[in-house]
Amino acid sequence: MKQLLTFVRKEFLHVLRDKRTLLILFGMPVVQILLFGFALSTEVKDTRIGVLDQDKSHASTELVSKIHANLYFDLEQDLKSIHEAEDAFKGGRIKMIMVIPAGFSEDLTSGKKTQLQLITDGTDLNLANQIYNFMSNIILDFYGQQTLVQSSEIQPEIRMLYNPQLQGAPNFVPGVMAFILLIICVLMTAIAIVREKETGTLEVLLVSPMKPYVIILAKAIPYFILSIIILISILVLSVTVLDLPIKGNLFLLFGISIIFIITNLLLGIVISILTRTQQTAMLISLVGTMLPTLMLSGFMFPVENMPVPLQVIGNVIPAKWYYEIVKNIMIKGTGLEVIWKHTAVLTGMMMMLFLIAVRKFKVRLE
Repeated sequence: MKQLLTFVRKEFLHVLRDKRTLLILFGMPVVQILLFGFALSTEVKDTRIGVLDQDKSHASTELVSKIHANLYFDLEQDLKSIHEAEDAFKGGRIKMIMVIPAGFSEDLTSGKKTQLQLITDGTDLNLANQIYNFMSNIILDFYGQQTLVQSSEIQPEIRMLYNPQLQGAPNFVPGVMAFILLIICVLMTAIAIVREKETGTLEVLLVSPMKPYVIILAKAIPYFILSIIILISILVLSVTVLDLPIKGNLFLLFGISIIFIITNLLLGIVISILTRTQQTAMLISLVGTMLPTLMLSGFMFPVENMPVPLQVIGNVIPAKWYYEIVKNIMIKGTGLEVIWKHTAVLTGMMMMLFLIAVRKFKVRLE
């Protein structure tokens, strides 16, 4: 134990002496949370739209007023013709046009099937779909409030569980947690043993009485403690700055986060053992973990829509399982009875990586 603590102290000194590394470690979570919270949000806010009202009735005016009072849309202009609408699209002044046909009020009063035309700018497909969904909800709510509607048709009521305001924070915070913890843990530990190889100090470690697992633990413990601090800072920023409460058990979230952190630390150790230079270790860490985490973990793209081979590869990524766990605990408030499978997979990965690290750690230099 004394040898372990001495080695851990040595690793802490390595980290604390590098001010730039400390700035990256503690600055990255803050920057990521602020960027995704305020600059890269997927929420629809103050989107400019136009209305072509061909009915000019009390009902159409009420619908336009309801849209104008909504915070998601900014009614830029009242269009007079479809040609004026096309010019507004080409000039980039609006992102959507709602066409209210003549006879809208009569159809609404008589209970006939009413029609509205929504025209969106398809050059940005994701934004167009989001605007369409928001506008559809407003229109359905307007229909539901009309006491004059005598239609026998069923009007669907749309409810967004766990995120009724369609905020962006519940979508990206779990992904940012998984991404930051993976990148920091893997990248920092990937250069730990390689640095000893390049500087020649690994020879001193190999002739020491310390066992391989002691060296691996001593390399991982400092970054484990730093990762816990980073995890706490991310959760505090999410709750205070982004107003995203943790609905589930906080201790369960911390426990599983510790498993995820240890898994990433061991993955970095394995990369460090198998490589000979810090440059190679950093390249493998960034390309082999960052891109798969962004593309295949479900953070940016739905895993269900991917080809089967990519889904299989995604299941090997620890961040994919952790991302699902965080969403269930933070957003849905579920317990271990729902996420036990994900937790078991993460635990299995952690144990497998530890065995690989111990077996691959060579006590002799090549």
